[in-house]
Amino acid sequence: MRTQDYIILGIESSCDDTGVAVVKGSKVLSNLVASQKVHSRFGGVVPELASRAHQSNLIPTITLAVEDAGISLSEIDAIAYTNGPGLSGSLLVGASFAKSFAWSLDLPTIPVHHMRAHILAHFLVGDSGEENHPEFPFLCLTVSGGHTQIVRVDSPSEMEVIGSTLDDAAGEAFDKVAKLIGLPYPGGPLIDKYSKLGNPNRFIFSHSNVDHLNYSFSGFKTQVLRFLQQTITSDPNFFSKENNQNLFDFCASVQSTIISMLMSKLELAVSESGITEIAIAGGVSANSGLRNALELKSESDDWNVFIPPLKYCTDNAAMVAVVGVFDFSEKRFGSLKDVPSPRLPDLSNPVK
Repeated sequence: MRTQDYIILGIESSCDDTGVAVVKGSKVLSNLVASQKVHSRFGGVVPELASRAHQSNLIPTITLAVEDAGISLSEIDAIAYTNGPGLSGSLLVGASFAKSFAWSLDLPTIPVHHMRAHILAHFLVGDSGEENHPEFPFLCLTVSGGHTQIVRVDSPSEMEVIGSTLDDAAGEAFDKVAKLIGLPYPGGPLIDKYSKLGNPNRFIFSHSNVDHLNYSFSGFKTQVLRFLQQTITSDPNFFSKENNQNLFDFCASVQSTIISMLMSKLELAVSESGITEIAIAGGVSANSGLRNALELKSESDDWNVFIPPLKYCTDNAAMVAVVGVFDFSEKRFGSLKDVPSPRLPDLSNPVK
């Protein structure tokens, strides 16, 4: 599906990273992220610190993004920005700046649903210059620190959430388990790293039993907590440096369980819908275990699998900008009255 060659400046500020990108059609001209390292000292994102950092980062990041794109401000057709969901203060900083900046340039604004942006990141052209994206309709497993959903995607503006977590997200489960064993924030990538050295069958954790295509990870986290309490009580040196294999096997077992839970529901969705165009999106789509599981299904069940480049898995502004391209082509614009929200309606009505 080809996009029009509109030039959109995208701003992403849903959490702690300040993202700015310039996209022309589906081609990324620049894509910068100003990361905030301070949060690692607190074991998680501190909302007030995040919003203040966005205020400091936006102007220099936009300046560099436009410079790297090799364009002038007069060539920009619209400004797209994340309108939610996310941290309230961070969203407010990004949205307020985007609307003010657009007003000063006499440009339209395009408010963007964060999870819709993750899904449509598949329509960005890669470094090779070749288009490689799923055909409509497709199923997208969106997995991040705040969301876990199975979405049926019929067009860039027609999406239906057919399965969702009833409590915690898979990414949050990874990070919480990592915190329980003393790994630094963000711990999910470290569990992925250590899992490659361990035995995924050494420790057995059961799946949650929830209806149909929905997920639940709260019970899994409780299982892990109780396991750790019992294990460390009986063996205080279980995770000592002399017993690294225990750490590796534990991480492998945790990762294997979460990936198995994700895949079992996705397999059911494929079976019920008959759709074999499958995509993943969100920060956890960078997880090597999930990527490998999907590649195996591609080989064994003829799924047509689409896995985004790592740089488009985590929060970035290029994905926001490409949504802006789609919406600009259909003249879907925002206004100065739009208010960002930490909890937007679900993707069944994702245009804003």
